[in-house]
Amino acid sequence: MTRKSFKMGFLIGYTILFISALLILSEQSYSAEHSQATCPVMGGPVDKSLYVDYEGKRIYVCCGGCISEVKKDPGKYTEQLEAKGVVLDKTPDAH
Repeated sequence: MTRKSFKMGFLIGYTILFISALLILSEQSYSAEHSQATCPVMGGPVDKSLYVDYEGKRIYVCCGGCISEVKKDPGKYTEQLEAKGVVLDKTPDAH
């Protein structure tokens, strides 16, 4: 095997490995974006026992302080989350 063909083989193999890794990571990011995991106010992890229901959708927050903030303008937070690709849970009465 010549030095040139070795370099070419290495480059092709590395490129395939890199593309595969990107595809795996993008698939994980895609699925993570579809359920709400972070508080729209503070950005921390949500506590599923703390939420605000708005127009049949449930907005989870991280703490009691964020509940009052979301209640001031729930439409703003609904739009913000959905613009990021988050699919909000439906309220129990919306099913």
